[in-house]
Amino acid sequence: MATPAQAPSPIPDKSLFRIGEVSRLTATKAFVLRYWETEFPTLQPVKSPSGHRLYRREDIETVFEIKRLLYDEGFTIVGARKHLADLQGSGNGGQTAGSAERAHVPAAPPRREPPSRAQRKFLLDLHEELLAVLTLLERG
Repeated sequence: MATPAQAPSPIPDKSLFRIGEVSRLTATKAFVLRYWETEFPTLQPVKSPSGHRLYRREDIETVFEIKRLLYDEGFTIVGARKHLADLQGSGNGGQTAGSAERAHVPAAPPRREPPSRAQRKFLLDLHEELLAVLTLLERG
């Protein structure tokens, strides 16, 4: 089992992070994170109503993985993008759908699609509204 050269920083126990926080956590410049968003479809932070990027824990884990592939493993951006896409698409134990049919073994259930941008925005807005309600309740 390979161990990374440097263990990633522990991610604080919260659900959303601004780009500056992600930059500090991952030791990656903010402009690099914004560039990676354009190059890696798996890295899609949500936007707050005010337009700020908000990264989920999964996004931060993706940043750590992209950084490892590019800097430690020596992948090109194209190679790292393909590697991440292959990892995301391999949910059936290494068997292709055709070989599963020939062996009369049911294929693994399809992976649940990640929420769309509109769904993510709705959930983010709902989250912010619930935090506002919680704040009002705590004051009263």
